This record gives sequence, structure tokens and C-alpha cells, in this order.
Amino acid sequence: MNSFPEIKKKLGFGCMRLPNTLNHIDTRQTKAMVDAFLAAGFNYFDTAHGYHLGNSETAVKRCLTSRYPRDAYLLTNKLTQPYFRKQQDIVPFFERQLKRCGVSYFDFYLMHAQNKDIFEHFKRCRAYETALELRAAGKIRHFGISFHDKPEVLRQILTEYPEIEVVQIQYNYLDYYDSAVQSKACYDVCAEFDKPVIVMEPIRGGRLINLPEDAKAVVDELNISPAELALRFAATPDNVVMVLSGMSTIDQVRDNVSFMSECAPLTAGEIEATERIAQLIHQRNMIACTGCRYCVEGCPQHIAIPDLFTLLNSKKHFNDWNAKFYYTSVYTAHGGKAKDCIGCGKCEKICPQQLPIRSLLKEVSKEFDHFKIG
Repeated sequence: MNSFPEIKKKLGFGCMRLPNTLNHIDTRQTKAMVDAFLAAGFNYFDTAHGYHLGNSETAVKRCLTSRYPRDAYLLTNKLTQPYFRKQQDIVPFFERQLKRCGVSYFDFYLMHAQNKDIFEHFKRCRAYETALELRAAGKIRHFGISFHDKPEVLRQILTEYPEIEVVQIQYNYLDYYDSAVQSKACYDVCAEFDKPVIVMEPIRGGRLINLPEDAKAVVDELNISPAELALRFAATPDNVVMVLSGMSTIDQVRDNVSFMSECAPLTAGEIEATERIAQLIHQRNMIACTGCRYCVEGCPQHIAIPDLFTLLNSKKHFNDWNAKFYYTSVYTAHGGKAKDCIGCGKCEKICPQQLPIRSLLKEVSKEFDHFKIG
């Protein structure tokens, strides 16, 4: 199924994890990545105002839209809850997004990170209606949502707004039957409503690439890379029209386009391998953070929550003793320790994975905050 003939191939360039140091995006490297991606025949790019604390949109302008004709690429952007309080805020914000990205229209515009509570805010502000007016004015070509909640909430949204053309969901073999994410069940709702699917988090924030040794051995038996297994799993269902990958290096671009050009569906043996790997990872009980960083921007204590969770996973499950050094000397050297959490809960309200962040930060603190260098 492909309701969007302008989409050339199923791999999309997600601009959430561009190469950067201290949130300064490496423009030279990003340009090379964009060039390689387009040269390989791919054309879909995805951004949002909050990515890289606002710098993703301007990087798109510097590295893509100012360098290529408008028909050479498709660009998706999103309307995100923190950036509007009332309906009158939406159009001015949207116009700023166009200017920051250097375009006169977006090919796809999504109501971002929809869940039960955020959807109610969007309804109160008539955000869906405003976006549809922008579509009628030609400033949006296709209208959709990105979604993080239970299948019944997705069914409610698609029932109330049949104008939705596409749904972006988290879909990967680790979350396929996960009780919190429910990838398969959400995909099934999209199929029920005949809505094309865009996949986000196909490699689960890198967890399906940086596999534990026992899980990596399963992939090695297939003679393919972990990235290929994860991306092709996400691309296999008929209703999937796009799989996003948040690429950070030119090597990742080259690797991904090499096997996504043809994008063969998974074989029965490869599907069985994904089930074995998911079981091995779930047995380790790691924190299921994808590193989306939605929790970071609103944290009053400026805690780098995803980074601290990564360190705890590394220490507990991979016996990485360097994690203690990185905690003290890199990620919390100037504040933002796990023990600084005041328990406001803002992070948990916006977390797509519905993680109990406050209690997990207590685990991080217990592991690291007693540690001193020297």
C-alpha cells in the first residue's frame, strides 16, 4: 500500500539525532549525510521544533532546503503541545516553522505525540481544524498524527477525525507485544481504519543495534546487521509507507540505504530471530528509554534524563565501569544530578514510553550519586 506516490522509497531521514556536540549540530557532516541520502534515491525528511532544542529545523534549512530544489525532497514537521496555549497561537507558530525550515509548505504536517491528555488539549484549541485549514490553503500537503498511547485512544482519534491521512506510530520487534507501547495493536487499528503508517523508533533508540552479546549472536547467524533486521522488520507490513531512522553518521546513512533500496520483507527465519532477540532483551529488564528527550526540555532541574538512564543500563547490564566517570564528570559535572529531581512529574506526563521516571531517577541516584572522582 502506498497512498503517497511522491514517496520514492520506504526509508526516511529522521532529524532528531543529527551529529552534534553540546547541541551544536555539525553542519558539514549533516550536509554530507543529506547528499548521500538523496543520491541513493531517497527523499523523505522528518523534523520537529523541539528536536535538538530547536536547532533541527534550522539545520534542515542550512543542509537541505537551501541547497536543493523543492521537488527534490519531502519534508515533514509537527505541531507540538508546549508551543501553543490557544488556537490563536497555532498559525503564527506554524509560519515560524516554515521560515525556520526555509520552505513555503510542508509535505506532511503531524499533530505531534498524541495521547489521551494531549489530544484533549489539541481539541480545546481546535488544532486539528486549524491544520485542516492550512491544508486547504496549500501550506500542508498531507495531514496526520504521531501517536503514543493505547489502541483505544487511537481508535477514538481516528473516529473523531476521519480526515487524518497518515498515522506515525512506534513500531519495532521489541515493542511488538509490549504492554505499554502495544506496537502491533496500534498498527492493527491503523489497518482497521485503512490509514497508512509511518514508523518511528524502528531501532528503539539504538537498543536494537547495540545488542547484548547473546542477542547479537542471533543476528550474526543471519549474516546481516542488527540495523538491517530492525529496519526491514518495520518496513515489512503492507500498510507501512515509511520507516524513519534517526541517523547520526555518514556510515549509518550508507549502511541503511544499502539494504533499504530494495527492502525485502523478512523471511520466516528472520522473523523467528526477532522473537528470540526480543525475549533475550526483555529478560534483562533494562530501562526502555528511546532517548527522544521530550522529558529534558521541561525539566526545571535540567536533568539529562535519557543520558542518565543509558548510563544506568550500561552499568547494570553491561558492567560498564566507565559509566560512573561519565555520570560525575560529563553529564552532571555542572548540576542536574538524579538526586536533584524534585518530583514534579512533568517528565512522566510527556514520556511516550510511559516510564516511571521519578522512581527510575531514584535508582540512578542510588547507583551513582555517592560516587566521587579522585
